[in-house]
Amino acid sequence: MLGMSERPSGFMASEANPGKTVLVVEDEQSIRDMLEFNLDRAGYSVRLTGSGSEARAAIADRYPDVILMDWMLPDVSGLELTRQLKRDANSREIPIIMLTARVSEDDRVAGLDGGADDYITKPFSARELQSRIRAVLRRFGHHAEEVLTVDDLSIDRLAHRVTSAGNPVNLGPTEYRLLEFFMTHAERVYSRAQLLDRVWGGNVYVEERTVDVHIRRLRKALVSSNHDRYIQTVRGAGYRFSTRGA
Repeated sequence: MLGMSERPSGFMASEANPGKTVLVVEDEQSIRDMLEFNLDRAGYSVRLTGSGSEARAAIADRYPDVILMDWMLPDVSGLELTRQLKRDANSREIPIIMLTARVSEDDRVAGLDGGADDYITKPFSARELQSRIRAVLRRFGHHAEEVLTVDDLSIDRLAHRVTSAGNPVNLGPTEYRLLEFFMTHAERVYSRAQLLDRVWGGNVYVEERTVDVHIRRLRKALVSSNHDRYIQTVRGAGYRFSTRGA
């Protein structure tokens, strides 16, 4: 069981949902190490934090696909941090699995009512954790999609490849992240500040006009396939990805 000294077997990469990022928010070093070992072995990209403040900084820097949240943290309870994240429009769609030694029914209800998407009591097996992660990723559909497709424009998120009608589209890393974000948040207008926060990360300080530069580069890369028309400027508001009126 996780939380004990030995490293459990039976947590194989073939059972995992590889390519996804798991943020671990856990103040006990031994449990962090155990989670990192097993999740990494299963093919996940793992990020480790030991407090609420570290978790907020990590989330602002890059949004994970799922969060494993310990209830007892040194600076804020995991339950309160979960409530905060679920109230924030930028992070409310990230699934959160609460990890805790609290086993009473009242605690489970409090955790789930507080915004947690699942609740696991310690100690737990590696196989159970893997199953719970897969389940929440399925429930939060767009987080689990490996290939995004709009008309004949596709992103293979595991291979980091973009194609148009089967032909490769060469994008820089920032343009790739922009397109991935747009395709998972179609039809919604985002300001330059929101794009900087969601694509560049909250800990990166660049001017808002940087967004315009990368939007132009993205459109240029898509112009030959006529998909540049999907990246639309909304006067006085920002940008959106839309096939309507394109």
